[in-house]
Amino acid sequence: MVQQDDAGAAAPRGQPRAGPAQAGPEIRVEGVGLTYHARAGAVRALQEVNLVVEGGSFACLVGPSGCGKSTLLDIVGGLARADEGRIAIGRGHDGQARLAIVFQRPALFPWKSVLGNIAFGCEAQGMRRAQAAERARAMLELVGLHGFADAYPHELSGGMASRVGIARALALQPDVLLMDEPFAAVDAHTRVLLQEELRRIVADAGMTVLFVTHDVAEAVYLGDVVFVMGARPGRVIHSLRPGTAAHDRGSADFAGLTADILHRLAPAAPALAHGTNA
Repeated sequence: MVQQDDAGAAAPRGQPRAGPAQAGPEIRVEGVGLTYHARAGAVRALQEVNLVVEGGSFACLVGPSGCGKSTLLDIVGGLARADEGRIAIGRGHDGQARLAIVFQRPALFPWKSVLGNIAFGCEAQGMRRAQAAERARAMLELVGLHGFADAYPHELSGGMASRVGIARALALQPDVLLMDEPFAAVDAHTRVLLQEELRRIVADAGMTVLFVTHDVAEAVYLGDVVFVMGARPGRVIHSLRPGTAAHDRGSADFAGLTADILHRLAPAAPALAHGTNA
């Protein structure tokens, strides 16, 4: 059974965090495994997954479809339970780590305005409506959607809806932000713009981020550290730190690291299944 530190519990309702941004808590995944039981038999989804995300860092998790990336994210976020292993999340700014999750599809409430969607989580935690609306407006400014507070989801482009989903998570002032391919449904140009905005926002907030993606180039551009997962049963086969130079998409470092990860993920390299489990 997965054990999670008390620090990973939700923060008290209606008590927003105050004060300047600090480094978020560390995330530690130790020996996590999971087996699904279906009619066709047992399916080993995750096998002895080990990784450490340093507090305040941006970690990307990349790997082939079906390797368990999203499942692992769900386990870290408390949405699923593993059969074995342990998840430990350090203490947050107010003594308890506050988590927020951004999914691949924003899943906005169609009957609520953009402002109402962003404020919803704060209100659900017991915050006064006026205070929640004030914070939601600040998040709108942060993600570049000033002037769209009264718009409704059907009036938004895919990129704008993704921004609203991110703003809704940020409004909770999380210590840890978990993101499951949040830019998968937008066009390439919008995706690049959103990546750049996300890096800026996260750097200013000082939170810890665990970001799941299929896009190797996206992982290299965004990540302070990139964990590479092998095919099912999912496990970490390699980890690397891109460094500042690799965050330049036109650099040789960026191209080299992207090619290296793609090589490690290639089906023709089965020996990597026994490589580094960082």
